[in-house]
Amino acid sequence: MKYKNLLTAGALAFALTPAAAHEVRIGLVTTLSGPVGALGQHVRDGFALGVEEAGGKLGGLDTTVIVEDDQLKPEAGRQATNKLIGRDKIHILTGPVVSNVAMALAKPAQDSDVIFISPNAGPALLAGKLCSPSFFTTAGQNDQSHEAMGAYLQQQGIKNVYLIALNYNAGKEALSGFKRMYKGEIIDEVYAAQTQMDFSAEITQIQAANPDAVYVFMAGGMGINFVKQYAQAGLSDKIPLYSAFVIDSITLPAIGEAAVGTYQTNLWNADLPNAANKQFVERFRAKFGYEPSNFAAQSYDTARLIDSALRKTGTADDKDLLIAALQEASFDSVRGPFSFNVNNFPIANFYLLKVVKDDDGTIRQVTEKIALEKAKDAYYTECEMT
Repeated sequence: MKYKNLLTAGALAFALTPAAAHEVRIGLVTTLSGPVGALGQHVRDGFALGVEEAGGKLGGLDTTVIVEDDQLKPEAGRQATNKLIGRDKIHILTGPVVSNVAMALAKPAQDSDVIFISPNAGPALLAGKLCSPSFFTTAGQNDQSHEAMGAYLQQQGIKNVYLIALNYNAGKEALSGFKRMYKGEIIDEVYAAQTQMDFSAEITQIQAANPDAVYVFMAGGMGINFVKQYAQAGLSDKIPLYSAFVIDSITLPAIGEAAVGTYQTNLWNADLPNAANKQFVERFRAKFGYEPSNFAAQSYDTARLIDSALRKTGTADDKDLLIAALQEASFDSVRGPFSFNVNNFPIANFYLLKVVKDDDGTIRQVTEKIALEKAKDAYYTECEMT
């Protein structure tokens, strides 16, 4: 298949083919602009690599993927989804980075009989009370990486922790997940504004509280600034800093030395030793010229999941047959062991990572251990598939 890039009416389309009886049409709605636009780039590129490795034909079917920018706005995402469903007649929807956009996409997808596979966002409602046979995620439920760090610090016997996150739903879910597994003392629980870039007041409060550890969840530039300011205040060597989704291959180059010695939990890392991951990392670097993140890895898994399901069904037109094939998850995940729970959320490992500086000066994350093994999310018991 010949790949093309086509930009029209705000949509970037790749892997375009003439309409055919045996085809699959996929809408990828992700964030390609604004403060987290880099995350959407990783989602888009990871999925594109998965399609390319299938010979441009997921499941052997002519494959069309149409990419739309949700601009980090739920309404823009909903409008793009409605257009993809009504005009482009997509079979499968994927792509959202953040949960409020994913929630905005979920209802039109479900109302229109479109399968929705999230490569990142995993809201609690979609894992539990609003679960659906047609909604899947290849990432996890939003709380889980934070649960993994809570479990690790509990195992380490850390007596008290200072918590700080951004003041929005995902920030509150993050700290809720951490507290679900950590049973020590919470010295304080602070929420910073989403647009905040100066954390001197919060860092002064941390110094005064003098906790055994600090746990932080902040996205993009806010996380970069917090970690750098934390180190500049001289706290890195005094109060260990732990986080999830703050330090990764996207933010690490900007943070630099300030990240060395910090710990993170994540569902994926570039050094995971399974064959599928080694192949993914090598080919991603070669094709795109930059380091993949978990966002790219999860989206790559999404493409491979779809490919494996379509190879069983031979068609994208039978929704029930395709859902059953997706639930079997017959592909080798870059994460290692992977299967779907009853709510179509993964049962998979979460890992403890550490930032180190090699002898040659390279700063990178290394996997230390499994923090949670074959983890199930906290909400699946609330799910009653209909």
